[in-house]
Amino acid sequence: MAKIPAWSYSSIKLFETCPRKYQAEKVTKEVAYKDTDATIYGKEVHKVAEDFLSGEISEIPPKYSFIQPYLLRLQAFPGEKFCEIELGVKKVDGQLVACGFKDPEVWFRGIADLVIINGDMGWVVDYKTGKNAKYADTRQLALMAAALFLKYPQLKKLKTSLLFVVSKDFIKENFHAEYGLSIFSELEGLLKHREIAYNTGTWNPRPNGLCRKWCAVTSCPHNGD
Repeated sequence: MAKIPAWSYSSIKLFETCPRKYQAEKVTKEVAYKDTDATIYGKEVHKVAEDFLSGEISEIPPKYSFIQPYLLRLQAFPGEKFCEIELGVKKVDGQLVACGFKDPEVWFRGIADLVIINGDMGWVVDYKTGKNAKYADTRQLALMAAALFLKYPQLKKLKTSLLFVVSKDFIKENFHAEYGLSIFSELEGLLKHREIAYNTGTWNPRPNGLCRKWCAVTSCPHNGD
């Protein structure tokens, strides 16, 4: 059987969108990842937020002054702040436990933009630089919350949000420890399909709206459709 690599929110979303595209990017590597203007800008915004909240800089550069009100509010939250925190989850005797991001047995990986821990309460914030929140997916928040409940067993509740700093949209969701791991069960079917694909070498394309202009897998018969 094939060795199944660790997964993340972005990788499982890619597989869900199109297994053939996932294969090209993650397995055969026939398509190399390339930054776009949008992804470069997103990284810049994330870096400014990280540097400000971690104390590396005391002032926001004028180019990014529009995010200052949000960062000042987050800065004022009580509790210990962690920026770009790496999270890992592995399976031990059938149970999910927290582990290091690079643990040899890591099963799931995630990076949370900002985590604030204050006793048994926590906040998770993920910055988004998209123009609107129309396609926001709260599964990302659920996965971060699940990994944090495992890492910090004292937590009873997590308030999470996708913060769209450009469109000024907030997508919020609260999670409680007693059912905080349910997202893994919800994704079980999708993860099983991914496992089958690795073991059989079958990566069926899933035609969608990205095929016409936005897919670099030129060997796929649906490319350009």
